[in-house]
Amino acid sequence: MTTPAGIAAAILTQYTDHLATPAPPSPDAPWAVQSLADGTTGISLLHIETAVRNGHSWHTAHRWITAAASGHISAADTAGLYLGAPAVGFLLTTVPPALQHLYAPARTTLHQHITRLAHRRVDAALARISNRELPTFAEYDLLHGLTGIGAYLLRTDPEGAALERVLRYLVALTRPLASGERALPGWWVRHDPARGASPHFPGGHGNFGAAHGITGPLLLLAQAMRHGITVSGHRNAMWTICEHLDTWCQNGPAGPWWPEHISRPDHDRAHPHHNTPTRPSWCYGTTGIARAGQLAGLALRAPDVQAFYEDALYRALTDPGQRALVTDTGLCHGWAGIYQTATRAAADAPDLRLHSLLEPLGDTLATHAHPGSSPTTGFINGDAGTALALTTYATQTAPITGWDACLLIN
Repeated sequence: MTTPAGIAAAILTQYTDHLATPAPPSPDAPWAVQSLADGTTGISLLHIETAVRNGHSWHTAHRWITAAASGHISAADTAGLYLGAPAVGFLLTTVPPALQHLYAPARTTLHQHITRLAHRRVDAALARISNRELPTFAEYDLLHGLTGIGAYLLRTDPEGAALERVLRYLVALTRPLASGERALPGWWVRHDPARGASPHFPGGHGNFGAAHGITGPLLLLAQAMRHGITVSGHRNAMWTICEHLDTWCQNGPAGPWWPEHISRPDHDRAHPHHNTPTRPSWCYGTTGIARAGQLAGLALRAPDVQAFYEDALYRALTDPGQRALVTDTGLCHGWAGIYQTATRAAADAPDLRLHSLLEPLGDTLATHAHPGSSPTTGFINGDAGTALALTTYATQTAPITGWDACLLIN
């Protein structure tokens, strides 16, 4: 009889066949191949992982890597973990050690550019803090900002000065900024959740998510501490974020949950503008927040914090109402990200209830996974990310290449 994991393996083959050949760069957007989120760079992660796991020829993975690195790779100040030099640099970290020599010159050159980029961006961010101005997502978040660049540096140069400066910046980010009559958190951004201006978010907003909010910096600070990498104020910064999460934690019939974001009026009245939890996604929901809280508890050696967030994760993922809000299979919003994060959380959890979640979550992912049905073929919202989570479910083992380090959940 075919097992659920066997079914997942068969579906995975359909995904890799569907994504067998890289498309040529678009004349209108040649930079898109460098996108870890949507482009060739992100899809390459799938071919590297499957080649390493299955002992397949390296030819397909190499073809995708070459396509991802074609053309001018951006190291401009707008580059981040999910686009440009840091994205391609992260991709090359997933190449197995026996084949690293094929890409060593490229890795060295990219790393030099990424290190300089990190220093420039820290300089700009610290100048902004000195001027008491509010930031944007792009300054600090995981996808575009210094948290994402820090995730790359933690993987490639954990003892280096660039990561140290990124961590010192994140410590500074947790100090409150004065704005008007009330102090705002240092990560409060001046725009709305869509990065624009909205009458619903006068004075900007505070974001809780792993992708764009304060959970991303907490993930990096916790991961660095677990690797023995700390800076002055590191522990206090983590506790500041944890206390912020405590303040805004909402308790419902199905357990704790957090708002995706809060407006200035929400901040002033100390209550979010919505009264029920949203989907339990990696990017904004309880799944990503709970993993960050669990990792913080582990890093800080605070078992009560760890236990609280593990319970929150279990309760969110067993709540039919929250599960019904999940409508796609992607890593960012959907079942792939939920499954991959739950797998990583269960591996660190003494709470065995999390282990009991993995098979039904994997079954749900496999049931909803249909190659070609996603709006994109890419990593963060599309087929490649779904397929990568299926590699974990099909083999019942953690990633060999560490591809999920770019989600900071590993």
